[in-house]
Amino acid sequence: MMLHTLRKSLARIALIALLLLLSGCSMLRLGYDNGPQMVWWWLDGYVDFSREQAPHAKHAIHQWFGWHRANQLPEYADWLAAIRSRVDGPLTPEQVCSWSDELQTIVAPAFDHAAHLGTPVALRLGEPQWRHLEKRYAKSNEELREDFLQPDPEDRLRAAIKRTVKRVENLYGDIDKTQRRLIVASLEASPFNPEAWLTERQRRQQETLRTLRQLAAESAAPELATASLRKLIAHTHRSDDPDYRAYQLKLAEHTCGFIARMHNSTTPAQRQHAHDKLKGWETDFRALMMDSRMQTALE
Repeated sequence: MMLHTLRKSLARIALIALLLLLSGCSMLRLGYDNGPQMVWWWLDGYVDFSREQAPHAKHAIHQWFGWHRANQLPEYADWLAAIRSRVDGPLTPEQVCSWSDELQTIVAPAFDHAAHLGTPVALRLGEPQWRHLEKRYAKSNEELREDFLQPDPEDRLRAAIKRTVKRVENLYGDIDKTQRRLIVASLEASPFNPEAWLTERQRRQQETLRTLRQLAAESAAPELATASLRKLIAHTHRSDDPDYRAYQLKLAEHTCGFIARMHNSTTPAQRQHAHDKLKGWETDFRALMMDSRMQTALE
């Protein structure tokens, strides 16, 4: 689904500090400054825009980044500062979940604005783009199977441990054997179900393709198209399937508990590492904000 693809792409840029856990602040700034080109390459790989469609897509991406830099980065920086002020002490699962809820509220306008700017682009798509998108979905789903659905349960667990340890150590630094056992126990008890995730992902992909084709067939008005795109984005956040939504909530609760337990197991040195990492991301966001203001002043 193009909107699912766009949503993931924007999330990667908007929340790059947390979702990608970059190893250095300069990388965050470099990644964001090159964001429009990165998003273009990524989206074009999914959609394969025609020569006529490409300028409109590039323009929408640049518009979104200009808006995002001015309107969203200050909120990200403040959010990181608030978390940084709490990492020296213990955390509760409720606190972690509240931060997650705050983040969803903060980033919601970014997805809403993406739907608005993406509407003219989506309405220009045709059968060649949809067929290309279907093929790219099949490839990405196969990649998901390789990464998360290993036939051997032990291989699947080892892969999950490796991913989780890497993410934890990027924030806290090296962990000890006790902390590694905590990670293993949490993963073994996790309700995470990659089969259900893949099934829901495929369902959302098909729903997005149906929506895009329907909008084109009906020559939908821009307002109706934007509303449809926003609905697709909303259902990616909160599934419209009751059973899967219940699963999402259960998984979120488990994840918040794991993050709190992991944090509470850390040493003062590890918490200082996390503090410094968050401070670096915050500083970089504020530097990017200043870059935007200086550019505006020169125009």
